[in-house]
Amino acid sequence: MKAIYLDCISGISGNMFLGACLQAGVPANYLEKELQKLTLPDNYKIDISNVSKNGIAAIYVNVELDEHEHNHDLHEHDHHHHRNMSDIRKIINDSTLSNKVKDTALSIFEKLAAAEGKVHNKPAEEVNFHEVGAVDSIVDIVGCAICLEYLDIEKIFVSKINVGSGFVNCAHGLIPVPAPATAELLKGYITYHNFVEKELTTPTGAAIIATLAEYSDNQPNDFTIERIAYGAGTYDFKIPNVLRIYLGEYKGSKEAQLLMLEANIDDMNPQIYGYLYDKLLDNGAFDVWTTPIYMKKNRPANMLTVLIDEAHEEICTKIIFEETTTIGLRVIKVDRRIEAVRRMSRVETSYGEVRCKVSAYNGKIISITPEYEDCRRIAESQNVPLKVVWQEALSKQHDRLG
Repeated sequence: MKAIYLDCISGISGNMFLGACLQAGVPANYLEKELQKLTLPDNYKIDISNVSKNGIAAIYVNVELDEHEHNHDLHEHDHHHHRNMSDIRKIINDSTLSNKVKDTALSIFEKLAAAEGKVHNKPAEEVNFHEVGAVDSIVDIVGCAICLEYLDIEKIFVSKINVGSGFVNCAHGLIPVPAPATAELLKGYITYHNFVEKELTTPTGAAIIATLAEYSDNQPNDFTIERIAYGAGTYDFKIPNVLRIYLGEYKGSKEAQLLMLEANIDDMNPQIYGYLYDKLLDNGAFDVWTTPIYMKKNRPANMLTVLIDEAHEEICTKIIFEETTTIGLRVIKVDRRIEAVRRMSRVETSYGEVRCKVSAYNGKIISITPEYEDCRRIAESQNVPLKVVWQEALSKQHDRLG
């Protein structure tokens, strides 16, 4: 399968990602034509130029609004129209873009809305995106989805992320780098801030990573490089201000060295487990589960098990001690974990659209599973058996994929 490795030596933003994708082979006229399928409230133009960053040839993408020149820069924030998630969802859903592009773009925006909502203590749907609601950022995120579909990318890996340092002006005033939403989005990833007192990773760039990418300290062993491309930021630093993308073939499975954290708990309110699960999964846990057990004096209890990699051992250990009543953990090394590649695909049924999880191993599809929540929502709203919706979605997806 096609995969990319994001080398974030100078962070990542939406326009840097677009520039790298263009150099990787996405035709500029194709990107612009697809973006015209969006009905945006403001007129804009895309300026694409070849630049050199410390001697490295890269492509710089800048989105300019007609009413005033808007220098879209990873490292600066301007004040634009305020749009909430409903506004952005309508803009994307009303377009004639493919379902895959819509799904990817909306997933990125929804991840971003959740992060902004947590920072501002608001429901995600009520968040005003400020800078991220601006036309240039909508173009960046939707453009990202268009490029990934064109390149047929099924897997994304990301390196350690340079976030920069210092302070930056935004709609709320002067804030530290990384911006609060960026910091929230990059929980579970390894970040650093060497060399530059500028904002190197924006909320848009962080949302792309948090939605689509998996951390890998180096390029995976099963990854064969075919092309290398560079997307440029605006400023010139003592380090190359570029996002480097390695594009190649990935065999379709992953073997990872993992750990299991285990704790026996017999004195905790069971209502806490749901909150604990969500917090652990949000902070890098691959899986969390409980097993009913009996402890001393035949006391009913639960054995909590958390599957993680070594990079997330410290944060998950901290969460378990802070959120549960346990006073000790077992750390068990897992020899390996073999993972099928998964992606979401949408299918139209006679009852409505259903997302399906399509899993592949060694380049072959091994499983198709309709999303339970989609089937449940449709079954409840249309008063039909859930299994009927499920079976039709599965059948349509099988027919679609052959």
